[in-house]
Amino acid sequence: MDHINISAIPKPVLSVLGVLKNAGHQGHIVGGCVRDLLLGREPKDWDITTDARPETVLSLFPDSFYENDFGTVGVKVDPFHTFGDPDRRHDVIEVTTYRTESSYSDRRRPDKVAFVTSLPEDLSRRDFTMNAIALEIIGSDTSVDIVDPFHGRVDIANKLIRTVGNPEQRFGEDALRMMRAVRLYAELRHPNISGGWSIDMAALSAIRKHAALLSHVSRERVRDEFSRIILSGSPADGVELLRTAGLLHDIVPELEEGIGVGQNLHHTLEVYEHNLRSLRHCPSRKLEVRLAALLHDIGKPKTKRGDGYRSTFYNHDHVGARMTRAILGRLRYPAAVIDSVTMLVDNHLFYYNVGEVTEASVRRLIRRVGLENMKDLMDVRIADRLGSNVPKAKPYKLRHLEYMIEKVSKDPVSVKMLAINGSDLMNDLGLDPGPKLGAILDVLLSEVIEDPSRNERETLLSRAESLSKDGLETLRDKAKEVIDEKREKDDRNIKNRHKVT
Repeated sequence: MDHINISAIPKPVLSVLGVLKNAGHQGHIVGGCVRDLLLGREPKDWDITTDARPETVLSLFPDSFYENDFGTVGVKVDPFHTFGDPDRRHDVIEVTTYRTESSYSDRRRPDKVAFVTSLPEDLSRRDFTMNAIALEIIGSDTSVDIVDPFHGRVDIANKLIRTVGNPEQRFGEDALRMMRAVRLYAELRHPNISGGWSIDMAALSAIRKHAALLSHVSRERVRDEFSRIILSGSPADGVELLRTAGLLHDIVPELEEGIGVGQNLHHTLEVYEHNLRSLRHCPSRKLEVRLAALLHDIGKPKTKRGDGYRSTFYNHDHVGARMTRAILGRLRYPAAVIDSVTMLVDNHLFYYNVGEVTEASVRRLIRRVGLENMKDLMDVRIADRLGSNVPKAKPYKLRHLEYMIEKVSKDPVSVKMLAINGSDLMNDLGLDPGPKLGAILDVLLSEVIEDPSRNERETLLSRAESLSKDGLETLRDKAKEVIDEKREKDDRNIKNRHKVT
């Protein structure tokens, strides 16, 4: 647990530390990146703390910027992260002067910061013990010294999320830290990382006591933490902890309306538990799809009529879509995210039974939803099924729908692939508009299918002039055999891919 692999620290980070050290200043890697190194995870951000004042850091790193009042200088370095836009011009390492913080009258940010020269003082202002660990590179980049005054390594070993000092004070300073505790819980519970994580009982008690303070935090900050919970390895556990800790009521109180609301027919779970399980089993890693899985039945409590086996929830999809738009708007999500999630909730009840639904109805569904969104909609349906304790995620009829979608969305033999069109035949050859024009194009298509090298403008025009001497029925017969054979072959291939008959 205490072993730090020096090779896991990027060279640009080591270089920044080296510049500080050569200038006679202290420099430590600090915060979440140290926590991630101890957990064997790849850090997404790299932070350095130093005794150098911001103006000194700016002078040491010409390609840097200082745009805040908290002592944090952004140092631009060559791209080194394994994620992000591959065409980006630089990455940023944040270098922050040791500081202490005064009271937080707005429950969000310190009223005043004071620069200090002591690393332990700086670490004492941080949120959780696992984030209050610092690393100093010793010698020629061969070993590290770990500074851990609040026993964060012990808490990591015990899989415990604990605040630095008094939890009521920490959460009173910045109420968003309460959500951050839940987010760490949801992220760290991922089975591929480690399990059994918990929040310290004193911290959890303080969250429940001060949950109402979350209303003082900007919706944008709440949204960002909520999104990270939804995208974590254990999103359903995170949402449930938000509820039991008293935080969900400030974020999405509409979800709590589903508690105790029974369903009908094959649904054995209450609405809230079903929504939670749908999120847990959502096969997609996209934010929009996971949000839709969580909110797809948000309209059921408002639309329920009757009780027991015969209760109904007519139009809960459309009511839920309107509620979803309001919820995500309240949380300041971008318009594109709101539109996408709302569309998925509004259409999650799409009807499809093999033998009953025609190609035309599938085309209408595609037009309504958008071909690019069909996979997301299928993933919401799969989450809905698995959230209902249905054993099969994708039954035969959903596989058949996938086959139909591919079939109707891809015309396997289309005159659009030709290097000429009907206008060319009329303008260049003087042919009259009418069914014979389409028949000539069909013959040209059948010949190009057999020999793609013929798909050149002059070759096709020459061949079309020759074909124009044939009658309409002759032309149709020439094209039909090849085109029908091609359609049948492509249809077989699509069916095989989707394992349908």
